[in-house]
Amino acid sequence: MYSIEEFDREKTKVMNYIMYKKRTEKEVKNKFQNTIQNDLLCDIISYVKEAGYLSDSDYVKRAVNEFMALKNLSEREIKYKLYTKGINKETIEDYFYEHKDEIEEYERKSAKNICVKKQTTMEKEDIENYLLKKGYKEQIIKEVLECKTY
Repeated sequence: MYSIEEFDREKTKVMNYIMYKKRTEKEVKNKFQNTIQNDLLCDIISYVKEAGYLSDSDYVKRAVNEFMALKNLSEREIKYKLYTKGINKETIEDYFYEHKDEIEEYERKSAKNICVKKQTTMEKEDIENYLLKKGYKEQIIKEVLECKTY
């Protein structure tokens, strides 16, 4: 077992890590698994989750909004980035289902941005293959490439 002082000391380390940059539960476990005993770490994670400082669903929301604001990514690329952070598939799929229209519109805009950027150096067929490789949906690629404004 562990003392209250030990819990508070280790909790402070975890809180500093979480507050510096939002993290997933898996990231916290990976960071502290070798420095904090397992039962203590589990109790700390439970505590910070209950207190609202650690939430994978909040992380998904924040990360997707950041990606949408800063990058041109396909839905598949965003999901992959979230999976690599250790977020379970159900949490990710729930978010994407709830925000389906918004994400589809973002993906369309993102594909269009890539088309505009690549049109001077690539043929239409090469752009199509590039977008397919990046995980864009065929329907969106077709719409964007048919549109003469790209």
